[in-house]
Amino acid sequence: MGIKAFLSEPLARYIVAQQHEWIAASREVQEKWRTGLVQKAMNTQFGKDHFFKDIHSYVDFKSAVPVSDYEDLKGYISKIKEGEENILWPGKPLYFAKTSGTTSGTKYIPISKDSISNHINSARNAILTYIAETGKAQFLDNKLIFLSGSPVLTETGGVLTGRLSGISNHHVPAYLRANQLPSYETNCIEDWETKLDKIIDETIDQPMSLISGIPPWVQMYFDRIIARTGKKIKDVFPEFSLFIYGGVNFEPYRAKLFESIGKPIDSIELYPASEGFFAYQDSQDEEGLLLLLDTGIFYEFIPTENFFDENPKRLSIGEVEIGKNYAMIINNNAGLWGYSLGDTIRFVSTNPYRVLVTGRIKHFISAFGEHVIGEEIEKALRYGMERHPEVEVVEFTVAPMVAPEQGGLPYHEWLVEFATLPNNMEQFVQDVDRRLTELNVYYDDLIKGSILRQLVLKPLRKNSFIDYMRASGKLGGQNKVPRLSNDRKIADELTKINQ
Repeated sequence: MGIKAFLSEPLARYIVAQQHEWIAASREVQEKWRTGLVQKAMNTQFGKDHFFKDIHSYVDFKSAVPVSDYEDLKGYISKIKEGEENILWPGKPLYFAKTSGTTSGTKYIPISKDSISNHINSARNAILTYIAETGKAQFLDNKLIFLSGSPVLTETGGVLTGRLSGISNHHVPAYLRANQLPSYETNCIEDWETKLDKIIDETIDQPMSLISGIPPWVQMYFDRIIARTGKKIKDVFPEFSLFIYGGVNFEPYRAKLFESIGKPIDSIELYPASEGFFAYQDSQDEEGLLLLLDTGIFYEFIPTENFFDENPKRLSIGEVEIGKNYAMIINNNAGLWGYSLGDTIRFVSTNPYRVLVTGRIKHFISAFGEHVIGEEIEKALRYGMERHPEVEVVEFTVAPMVAPEQGGLPYHEWLVEFATLPNNMEQFVQDVDRRLTELNVYYDDLIKGSILRQLVLKPLRKNSFIDYMRASGKLGGQNKVPRLSNDRKIADELTKINQ
């Protein structure tokens, strides 16, 4: 065992002991953060506008701080971009995390000196928690790769600005930097495909033990290595033992990724975003991700069925229930207040509080009143893949077909890029559709009432999603395709690519 692996073990035990302390006092810890955040931001412009000095309870807080999204905070963020201080949080942000939005264009998410530790320490703690549970630390002595965006930063109103993954790259601990690949110069390459080839050049003969990234882009990395060498990943990287991922549901990618690797390895799921690092997988045996309640974020939860109400019910951590879907709202120490992430989560445990990310509050199909959500789509596909184990899916998205050109009943169109097609496509479609009717009673009613017909699955040619992302300027990095939409914008573009 090398020195890094050896030293990591006592640190891992210390971090887990701290974790147990705040888990045991989860509700009190959240109340501490609520009061502390309000007190610190009392003299900011937002704090004055929303009468923070009069907030003495959670009831007061809900009355004073509305649920918001980026558009609602855009006026405040514009002032920060112009160089003003003490707007959403004391002083100026340390960074702006630049991210693309579907309705707001480019978003500039503030990261403060107080909040940067949430991003950096949480990623570290996910690895240390794994080491404490499994006793496996040898991977730290070999090479590690984090497939990410460019670390090149610009300035906006005197604030350093870049992609979150690029910002995080500047905070990799010194003791790991010597092990980190690719090189800084390669990481700065903007064109994803050029960058990917250069990454392979730098890693293909190295003892890679940890690989991290969003699953579709890791799969692209694996595919090119296999094409270049003719070998499985396990034979190219015999030391590869830990895969860290986040950003999308892993299940649709699992079979193909592990087939590419050629052996089972451990994995850690993360739940990071530009707005904060919210949860990570703290156990190889338990379901769900540990919600991080002591890192500078006060969480609120709105039942998804109430989210679009005029005054939706907002719950604190002590009021949530296992098995219900909630829209997650955050208040953090970078000045995001009542901020709706757009994500939906479901609690699978309340001791400790563990969650599954179930979709996006605005990513659904309800063209006919069915309100099918991402979790249901993914479960239905997974069921079909379990029934047809030969199937490997590269990527997919689902959209409504309201007025079919050929006439007949409308339907949900599934656009799927397969690595391996079903042996019996008709039966595969029937299995997926049947499972969806079991998961969503409204969809079932529409099928039985002859309002909708069975789903239609359109197999797409190889690299359809890569070509779509390339055409959209979103190839690589942290970008991903929505799994379902209530319109046909993405579906129509993919159809054009396949003509």
